This record gives sequence, C-alpha cells and structure tokens, in this order.
Amino acid sequence: MPDMKAESYFQKLGELLSGSEVTGGDGAPLSLEEGMSEATAMILSLAPGEAGRSALSKALLIGNGGSAAIVSHVQNDLCKALGIPAMVFNEPPLLTALANDDGYETAFRQMAELWARPGDLLLAVSSSGKSGNILSAVEAASYRGCRVITFSGFSPDNPLRRMGDLNFYVASDFYGFVEVAHMALAHFVTDNALSRKSEGKENL
Repeated sequence: MPDMKAESYFQKLGELLSGSEVTGGDGAPLSLEEGMSEATAMILSLAPGEAGRSALSKALLIGNGGSAAIVSHVQNDLCKALGIPAMVFNEPPLLTALANDDGYETAFRQMAELWARPGDLLLAVSSSGKSGNILSAVEAASYRGCRVITFSGFSPDNPLRRMGDLNFYVASDFYGFVEVAHMALAHFVTDNALSRKSEGKENL
C-alpha cells in the first residue's frame, strides 16, 4: 500500500470492519450483529455463576505473531474485566520447550490435547487462516468437545474459516487491516459481554 493517506486508510478500515463476514458452523451466513450477539453469549456462558457452566469451563486463546498479541489482550480482558478463566498458548517457556523438542507445528495441538475439555471455548486468530499449528489445535480442541470461534482474513476460502462454530472473516490481504479489525471485533465482544453482565446485576 504505497503512499498511504490517513483518511483513506481509516475509511477503508471502517468499511472492512462493518463488512466483516460471519458464518456459523454449518457455513450459513449471519449478520454481523447476529454474530457479535452469539459470540458474546458464548463468552458469557463461561462466567462464574452461569447456569449449566462447568466449574472448570474456560477460554483457550491461540494466535501467532501479531495475533498472539491480540489473544493476550483478550485474555487480559476476560480475566480482569469479566472474571472468566482464560489462558493463552503463547507463554514462552512451555511453547519453546514443545517447539524445540517436537516442532512448532504441533506445539499448540499438544496444549489443546492437554487442556481442552467439553464446555471450553477456543478463540483461534489467524490473519491468513492457514497457519498449520492453529488448524491442528482447532481440530484437537473440537474433537475434545470445545466450542470454537475463529477470526481470519486473506483468502475467502481459507480453511480456518470453515472450522469454527462461529467464524469471523475480514476481506483483506493486508496484515494491518486484518489484525486491527480482529482486535476491534474481539474488543467489541468483551465490551459487550461486560455491558450485558453489568445490566444483569442492575436488574437483580
């Protein structure tokens, strides 16, 4: 994107955000509002005190590079603002041990096999939607009964986009747009969850 102009950059970013595509596990399209509402409900189902919640239910979050920074931010919001148990797979000691001994491609999958349980929620973020270690971890978590929300971009037929119970796709092949859009989408979900949780307390 040579000679970028701030106004056109932010205009394009806004268009990509509002035009984010959402699909369910069966591939059926959802409106952005429907997708955000469903994602918020999935997050809130992990909150302590929610009916039907397992005492061990938690959020698992995975991403590489910039996407790892995004999921770390989301983990912070889930734990601190919402009181929801959440863990990321990018802690250096274990990640580097697994990657060094068995290869980076399998590191996230091994963590999913170790920690994923029925009732958990996995958030998988990948700009390309093609990162092998992400796809393998999603497969392992799904096999263990986890619900999955994916965030992807680049090619509209990327494999990650077809693997979640809920899938958000940003139609751009520019890392900056995709990563900022993913962060904004995820932030809306946590902000919306906090708002709904606060409304529930006020109505008690």
